[in-house]
Amino acid sequence: MAKEKTSALHKNKGASQSEDMNARAIKNIRSKRNTQLNTKTLVASILKRDTVALSRAITLIESKHPSHIKQANTLIEACLPYANQSIRIGITGVPGVGKSTFIETFGKHLTSKGKRVAVLAIDPSSSLSKGSILGDKTRMEALVKDEHAFIRPSASGDSLGGVARKTRESIILCEAAGFDVIIIETVGVGQSETTVHSMVDFFLLLKLAGAGDELQGIKRGIIEMADAIVINKADGDILKHAQLAKIAFSKALHLYPKKASQWTPKVTLCSALHNEGIDAVWNQISDYIAITSENNYFKEKRQEQNKFWLIQTIEAQLSSHFFNRPDIKKELQKQLERIEANKTTPFAAADYLLNL
Repeated sequence: MAKEKTSALHKNKGASQSEDMNARAIKNIRSKRNTQLNTKTLVASILKRDTVALSRAITLIESKHPSHIKQANTLIEACLPYANQSIRIGITGVPGVGKSTFIETFGKHLTSKGKRVAVLAIDPSSSLSKGSILGDKTRMEALVKDEHAFIRPSASGDSLGGVARKTRESIILCEAAGFDVIIIETVGVGQSETTVHSMVDFFLLLKLAGAGDELQGIKRGIIEMADAIVINKADGDILKHAQLAKIAFSKALHLYPKKASQWTPKVTLCSALHNEGIDAVWNQISDYIAITSENNYFKEKRQEQNKFWLIQTIEAQLSSHFFNRPDIKKELQKQLERIEANKTTPFAAADYLLNL
């Protein structure tokens, strides 16, 4: 009789423990959490491919606490010489297109080829509670058990463009930890997910057939940025619709000007659930890397991304310093009250605050 498969949500009945044992266990866990590793120890552990240290390092750089910022910057600088040795792949698509299933199947395919894969999964944050589910490890049950894979879910917070505030820094840490392929799964909101394009080598767009998406093929934006369009869930009764969608998108791609990379995007079909067409996707990415490495576009794009990163970092720090100034906090509240009372306009209030 076949053994029944249990999901990651399966819950075993725990053994009964005394209150004294529970108290000691809680105290032990808290003491470990409060233990701060110094930067040298963290870097050494990351270079030894310690994924626990990698997780702690990403938590450190994501922290907004003033005491962590300096250590985080030192950590990034120490890891930078060991970075830039991976292939960075951005994967986006509307919610429900099957990003998590695709990434799990794709990741398992890569680890079977001897690759070490890191997945930076970005979960949308609630604009009301500010919370995030961070459930990608639960969705990728097989990949999370793979010793050659690392999955790190992060909340998008108030960052736009489908990525988290510190995704770029997380990429550097993962590369220093020896991962060959870095996959960034965006939150999946559609046309606005352009920031991820500025931090990856290959931008893959997942689409659904029979959902009206074919009309999006003639729109500018995320489609013209894509280096490949993959129509997922191309199986069963949907296969015929997927084949028609492939023809429609292929025709639409010919309307766009030739890319600076000299690469011609292609449309492929796949079924992540049935592990079909996954090898073709990886072959396409490999061809892209070979072509752009030969014509030097790969290196030029990485350099442009670093310049863009610099500008974004400056903007973020200026904004942070501005809003954290005590005099600005005080005057901002006054200006908000004046706007509510119709005594000033948002534009005049902004000028006033900036002139301070």
